[in-house]
Amino acid sequence: MTQSAEAAAPRVGTSAHTATFPDKVPDHVDVLIVGAGISGIGGAYHLTQQCAGTSFAVLEAQDGFGGTWLTHRYPGIRSDSDLYTFGYRFKPWTGKPIASAAEIREYLGEVIEDNDLARHIHYGHRIQSASWSSAEQCWTIVAERVDTGEQVRVTANFLWMCQGYYRHSEGYMPEWDGMAEFKGRIVHPQTWPDDLDYAGKKVVVIGSGATAATLVPSLAPTCEHVTVLQRSPTYFIPGRNKIEIADTLRELGICEEWIHEIVRRKILFDQAAFTRRSMTEPEVVKQELLAGVRAHLGPDYNLDPHFMPNYRPWRQRIAFVPDGDLFKGIASGKASVVTDEIERFTEAGIKLKSGETLEADIVVTATGFNLNVLGDIVFNIDGEPLNFADTVTYRGMMFTGVPNMAWVFGYFRASWTLRVDLVADFVCRLLTHMKQRGHRSVVPALRPEDAGMELQPWMDPENFNPGYLMRGMHLLPKRGAKPEWQHSQDYWTEKDELPKIDLEDPAFVYTR
Repeated sequence: MTQSAEAAAPRVGTSAHTATFPDKVPDHVDVLIVGAGISGIGGAYHLTQQCAGTSFAVLEAQDGFGGTWLTHRYPGIRSDSDLYTFGYRFKPWTGKPIASAAEIREYLGEVIEDNDLARHIHYGHRIQSASWSSAEQCWTIVAERVDTGEQVRVTANFLWMCQGYYRHSEGYMPEWDGMAEFKGRIVHPQTWPDDLDYAGKKVVVIGSGATAATLVPSLAPTCEHVTVLQRSPTYFIPGRNKIEIADTLRELGICEEWIHEIVRRKILFDQAAFTRRSMTEPEVVKQELLAGVRAHLGPDYNLDPHFMPNYRPWRQRIAFVPDGDLFKGIASGKASVVTDEIERFTEAGIKLKSGETLEADIVVTATGFNLNVLGDIVFNIDGEPLNFADTVTYRGMMFTGVPNMAWVFGYFRASWTLRVDLVADFVCRLLTHMKQRGHRSVVPALRPEDAGMELQPWMDPENFNPGYLMRGMHLLPKRGAKPEWQHSQDYWTEKDELPKIDLEDPAFVYTR
């Protein structure tokens, strides 16, 4: 998930698997995996288990593994998905369901160590270009070693894109009038400075998504006051950071592998029901979510407008608030919420369109991501530049006209990693199929029966419409009207459909 990150110098002592860059990337591999985040590590594991004898390498731009969980270092950084489903299906999670970045990296490190993956991972290699040659039936990848600037060239039969979906080097930072006049400090959570001292300071956090919900409980005890400034409200799910069925099963002495599978199934069953109800009875679900917030803020707290979104649940991601910590800060008076729009920055803070001014020593812009399409890598096929917006997605995993490439793009309404495992199964099955039949390349193509099919944006905005996706939709592949040509975002359907994909379907065009 990390190809586009700007890697810093290696950090000593952060992990047994951070890079010192002594190893040489192989000249050629069967499979090249881009990114050593949760997707790339998962892909590497599945290759070793399902495609024995397949040579592969992992190129990672940063100086260590972890992707998101290495990039983000702001106070309190944690998952907003439970680790029973955000963790891999093959690696039991034994801690609290909501975990810190450090705990997640420790988990990933164990996967690397337990499966001897470290020798395949090459840190500090930022890919610049990837070129496909039909004559040679392979990709040529050019990367730069971030420690020396040296160019590294490697060829690969198959390219597995696991770099994630946003640009790691910088977050999305809107421009507001007067920002240069502000005498305090403006920071983005994605590039949190190590020297930021917020003790006793007035802090304004712009945004109310999962990042803000994580930051505020961490800042509030130390700041003089922290204000959440939001243009519009979002939904939250407050709940205990524990899963009772897991604790009960451990008391009964059930093995962790069984606990992991049982708890995953229980969580996924409940999530499916919740997602379905969000579509079929949105007002009932909305009132249930609001009741959860009211239980922490008290009956006298007016939820309107700060916690009353004007859209149905699940049109944007819903942040889980473990143990209600965000709302405890608000109830204590150490944190507050303002729903308004920014007119301009001033020397002392932010002037709102309502006329109110928020004084601030520090402004944190928790304003989201910049969508990144396949790592900001320059792609070409037989010398012609490749624009992914001109392609049609095959089930959100492959692209029409693009040979021997798979992409991992996870779920919005379920844990990302659920799709990591599913896509890995598909890729490994596809590679095995090609090897058995002597095929050197495969490219998705629209079939005769797809002629005239209406092409639409990657995601239906009526279905899911976070800001980063809407800002970058024009960069993404198109989707068609048929299931084969869509990324449905429906894990509960895909878990049954993806394993049944007919690899001899005319949608796959093979070359020997």
